[in-house]
Amino acid sequence: MTGGCDGPSVAAAIRAVAAAIAEQHVELTRLDREIGDGDHGENMNRGFKAVVAKLDADPGMTPGAILKLVAMTLMSTVGGASGPLYGTAFLRAATTVGDAGQLDAGAVGAALAAALGGVQARGKAVPGDKTIVDALVPAVEAAESARGNSVAEVLQAAAAAAQDAVATTIPLVARKGRASYLGERSAGHADPGATSTAVILRALAEAAKA
Repeated sequence: MTGGCDGPSVAAAIRAVAAAIAEQHVELTRLDREIGDGDHGENMNRGFKAVVAKLDADPGMTPGAILKLVAMTLMSTVGGASGPLYGTAFLRAATTVGDAGQLDAGAVGAALAAALGGVQARGKAVPGDKTIVDALVPAVEAAESARGNSVAEVLQAAAAAAQDAVATTIPLVARKGRASYLGERSAGHADPGATSTAVILRALAEAAKA
C-alpha cells in the first residue's frame, strides 16, 4: 500500500487478513473454548475464505466496494455474534469510504473510527466489557494520533495499540456476550474478539508496508 491505497491494494490487504486468520484460527478457537462457544476461529476462517473466493470473481472493485463485499460476506457466513459485529464494522467503513478510488491516511483513520461506531451500535459494548471494543477503541485512538502520517503508519499505530490491548482483557470480567454467563470465571483469559481484531489490524499493517 505504499504506492497508494487503491482497490487492488485493499484487495491484497484483505487477502492478507484472510491468511492471518487462517494461521491463527486454532488459537482463536482455543481462546473461545475457554470463555465462549468454542467456534470463533473456525467461524472467522470460514468467513474470510468466502471473502477471498468472492474477491477472485471481481478483481476491479473500488476500496469501498471491497469493504462492502467483506461486510456482506461475513454477515452471511460467520456464525454467532462475530458475523454481525465484524460485518457492521466493515459496512460502516465502506459507507465512510464511499466511491473514492484512492484512500489516504485520513480516510483510513475515518474508516476505522466508523468501524468502531458500528460495532458499538450493534453490540452496545463499552471499554472494559471484555469484547472487540477493548481492542478497537485504543486502535482508533492511535490511528487518530497518526493521521498526519502515511496509511502504513496509521495502520501500524492501530495494530500496535490493539495488540497491547489484548493483554488488558485478560483480568476483565466479561459483561457482554456468551462469556458474561461465566461471571468471575471469565477473568484470566484473553478475549477472543479482541484477539481477532488485533490479528486483522496486524495483517492490514503488514500489507500496508509491502
